[in-house]
Amino acid sequence: MQTLRNIISRYMRSVTFVLVVVLLALILCIQIMREHKQAYQTATETFYQIEQLLEKNTAELAETKEAYRQTCLHNAEAIAYIIEGNPSVLNSVEELKKIAEMMEVDEIHIFDTTGRIYAGTHPEYYDFTFDSGEQMQFFKPMLTDKSLRLVQDITPNTAEAKLMQYSALWSKNGAFIVQIGMEPVNVMKATEKNELSYLFSLFRVNPDANYYAVNAKTGEIVGSTDLSCVGKNLSEIGLSLNTVTAGREGFHANVNGEESYCVFAKYNENYIGRVLSRRVLYQRIPPITVGLAFCLITIAIILFRVVTTYMNQYVVDGIHSVNKKLHSIAQGNLDEMINIQTSVEFSELSGYINRMKQSLLDNSQKMSYVLSKTNMYIGVYEYNRHMKRVRFTQHVPHILCLDQAETEKLSSDHRQFRSFISGLCQDPVEGETNIYPLKEHYVKLEELSKDDEIFGVVIDVTDEIRKRRKIEAERDYDPLTGLYNRRGLENRLSALFAEPETLGHGAIVMIDADNLKTINDTYGHDAGDVYLKEIAGLFRDFGSKSSVSARLGGDEFVLFIYGYDSGQELTDAISLLADLQNQSFANLNDQVQVPLRFSFGCSLTGQSADYEKLMKEADEKMYKNKRERKESFL
Repeated sequence: MQTLRNIISRYMRSVTFVLVVVLLALILCIQIMREHKQAYQTATETFYQIEQLLEKNTAELAETKEAYRQTCLHNAEAIAYIIEGNPSVLNSVEELKKIAEMMEVDEIHIFDTTGRIYAGTHPEYYDFTFDSGEQMQFFKPMLTDKSLRLVQDITPNTAEAKLMQYSALWSKNGAFIVQIGMEPVNVMKATEKNELSYLFSLFRVNPDANYYAVNAKTGEIVGSTDLSCVGKNLSEIGLSLNTVTAGREGFHANVNGEESYCVFAKYNENYIGRVLSRRVLYQRIPPITVGLAFCLITIAIILFRVVTTYMNQYVVDGIHSVNKKLHSIAQGNLDEMINIQTSVEFSELSGYINRMKQSLLDNSQKMSYVLSKTNMYIGVYEYNRHMKRVRFTQHVPHILCLDQAETEKLSSDHRQFRSFISGLCQDPVEGETNIYPLKEHYVKLEELSKDDEIFGVVIDVTDEIRKRRKIEAERDYDPLTGLYNRRGLENRLSALFAEPETLGHGAIVMIDADNLKTINDTYGHDAGDVYLKEIAGLFRDFGSKSSVSARLGGDEFVLFIYGYDSGQELTDAISLLADLQNQSFANLNDQVQVPLRFSFGCSLTGQSADYEKLMKEADEKMYKNKRERKESFL
């Protein structure tokens, strides 16, 4: 039998040659693809920078426009204030021009209450009205609403068709309208920055690459770093709209007589493209390939020598060392540690063996943990993520309500068992820690995780939970109707109103049963109890969203509905109460059916966190409703 060293030495010679040839071919292909990818990435980054610059300029334009609008309003307001303080300036064009120069505006026009210019810096506009041209009509609504403060978009003025931005507002005394006009110089400068010609003039590009902006509909070159191409059609430089549209990942083409690699991307109404000649694209490949070939051959020779020289040291000796320590552990020496670090594989192998050995030592610690938890009926499970099977005690199937088939299925695959436990943990019991419902039982589950080891304890706490809930039911619920009592309602509302922003649209409704005394006097108190139960049935789980219902005592009830998405939805739900108010009946027994009547008042929650105040408001409205109903029946 051949040694491992001889086998590797024999195959290394033949494999090295083939590997070098294959690697060189692969590297050549990779370099070509890399150059394509680099060219495409450079193009997309450049396009992204152009898009970002356009977006930045657009945002700057919007900010500049808004600043101009605010400046126009502020200047108009200041001029109105000056004129109100000194009305005599209206009689002097020169004084108004001084004010215009001081406020840095180009035009001031003063309108009377009929919308006619009767003063201003430009007498030639006197007697113009809000009906004198489309630009003037924009301000006509101010004649009927003196609260308006209008700023017009940049538009040609009526008389000279000169681009201006006008704003207007009423004086505080309502005696006249001040309109000012300003030339939007900064806005026009910001607009120019979005022109492709401006962008290409600023953009620093690789001199070996040309950039083009092409109209997406006509194919006309509307911008380029090669100025001689501007105004030409794509077909004149060797391209077409079809190739530009289809070649989204880049394509080769003959552009201006030179084989090139092209990348185009659509932006708004144009295609932006980058064209790089193949000569420049592949100029780095030949020297890189030669250098890599020399390096690969040198590395192959060195690797061959290193592998054959150190094989015995790093592999064979390592295997002998592991075998020796495993023999010691097999003999019962659990204190023996394996720590072979000559390679990643030997390090992992050492860790796995030590982990297996440590799991044996941890058994006593795990059992101590289980015994210290509780003296209740418990079960224990354990598994390792690297081993498929799950180990658990005999009580686990009973606690987890597993039949024989489910037990075998879950114990044979820790992934299915993990999925079962995760599903169980998705629905925790509200107000409890690590307790989950399972069929008709309640299970407390806790886990310890150490590296890849999972150790869990399950405890059947059904009796404890049921006893506790029985006590809570007797404390918080009305025994007659099953609704919350006063204490239960306060606890529930306190929890809900702690975060009023999560309640959505809601309302607190105070309800008082009508005719309860008459029912008691006529049919007896048992019938009165039935009457109250029937009313309680109307409000239990009321509406299409969330609700809380309670009986405060006697014939008084409270209904809190919440979680509605809009005020209209809430109004529709409350209107349902109004329908029930006069259309419901109660069967007191098999022979007697009486109208089921009640009065109610409601208070909308809004963002208020004071439910007691809301209840008081609703109670007042309820008594008002009761009085109105009594009066209507008289």
